[in-house]
Amino acid sequence: MTEKYDFFQLAKALREIHFPETALSADKAKKRLQFNELFLIQLAIQRVRQELGAGQAPAIKFLEKQTRDFVAALPFNLTNAQKKCSWQIIQDMQNDRPMNRLLEGDVGSGKTVVVALAMLNAALNGYKTVMMAPTEILAAQHFATLRKIFQKQKFNIALLTGSRRELNGEKLTKSDLLTTLAQGDFDVVVGTHAVIQENVKIKDLGLVVVDEQHRFGVSQRKALVQRQDKTEVVPHFLSLTATPIPRTLVLTLYGDLDLSVINEMPPGRKPIETRLIFEQGRREAYEFIRTQIKAGRQVFVICPLIDPSDTLGVKSVKQEFERLDKEIFPEIPVGLMHGRLKAKDKEQVMRDFSDKKTKILVSTSVIEVGIDVPNATIMMIEGADRFGLAQLHQFRGRVGRGEFQSYCFLFSDNNSPLTQKRLQYLETCRDGFKLAEKDLELRGPGEVYGTKQSGLPELKMADLTDVKMIEQAQEAAKAILAAGELSAPLEKALEKFNPSLHFE
Repeated sequence: MTEKYDFFQLAKALREIHFPETALSADKAKKRLQFNELFLIQLAIQRVRQELGAGQAPAIKFLEKQTRDFVAALPFNLTNAQKKCSWQIIQDMQNDRPMNRLLEGDVGSGKTVVVALAMLNAALNGYKTVMMAPTEILAAQHFATLRKIFQKQKFNIALLTGSRRELNGEKLTKSDLLTTLAQGDFDVVVGTHAVIQENVKIKDLGLVVVDEQHRFGVSQRKALVQRQDKTEVVPHFLSLTATPIPRTLVLTLYGDLDLSVINEMPPGRKPIETRLIFEQGRREAYEFIRTQIKAGRQVFVICPLIDPSDTLGVKSVKQEFERLDKEIFPEIPVGLMHGRLKAKDKEQVMRDFSDKKTKILVSTSVIEVGIDVPNATIMMIEGADRFGLAQLHQFRGRVGRGEFQSYCFLFSDNNSPLTQKRLQYLETCRDGFKLAEKDLELRGPGEVYGTKQSGLPELKMADLTDVKMIEQAQEAAKAILAAGELSAPLEKALEKFNPSLHFE
């Protein structure tokens, strides 16, 4: 490796980084030490890829006629990006080597129908699909959407969460649903972490789909894929995310997955007007909200914290709820949502908002992922500087899902020119991938993707924007693993480095 990439030996690199003979030797030493860090991450990831890819998967035949008929019956045309991604997935599933693919697409780009095409081919070949979502709300939403999409196919679709057990909309006892899954009397089961509990056995599992995959660790993915008895086939694995991730981070964090990207939006979606609003414009913004609600629309309000904080000086969801409910909009029904509510209370809050019983929903970032309320046209974000651009873009994607013009208002008390410039970038840029690249450039990967808390080791030398070096590290890791067992020193280095890569 050192010869191939013209690197210093490690001892020389360490000496030169501290006491360089020349500027050139200091640069060369830095490159070697950067490579070391990226190589160990890639080695850990590629080993997981080996584990997930071991075993035999069902070769799911592409049923062209049925697939074409299904697509022709859809009430919309597929975009070219959707067709391309669907074909990549279907081709993977035809192999008897387990698919490990990440489907990345902006909010509203139409990932669900791409997944439906994979599920369709699995079901028609006699195999079952598990779809796992990070929250009960999102699982229930996928359940409703898939029932609608597969209405004509009369597929049996189940829902398994902590509080709900259903088959085709009919409530079942837990034991009845577990029996149904074990006997294979269903086509698709949607659930939360409940689907990876020990007592859940699934017959003829051919495809596993995980939504918002960065919320599940590698260990949880392995639990799903390896749930089968060793004598059985290993299912294909498809991961979804609406979080735009720059290519460098995909290579670093998801190097164990092949990548499909839906990089175009369905036609006809109106761009969401985004405005950075200063304190003097707040009253006017409230009046605009009032007129939108009078016209029958609804509003999301996002706050960074649940409880008030003297030290951080940003608005909490509880304070803001009280203020909007009692002082600003006393005549308008306001709902409150945050992560500490019990699952059934969260569902009730969302149901009230979906049924238009409440007109304003004040929430923490718990609504960031997948909530679909087409009637909501305003996203108002307090303390916008507390969130990354990619996350703000996710919030913005919760509106603009219906026929009405939608708006996103960003409020911030932070007057730093850099903060203002960052938020102003969101006003003009609607491309989630460009926003993610900008975030990475301005804030670094630990801040943007929560990697500081998620097990990715703190990098002392490496730069996660260096695509060439990440690719070299990946190539080297694959070559080392292909050569056989790791040497004792490498195993020790990996253990010490410990990139658990458990993304929560």
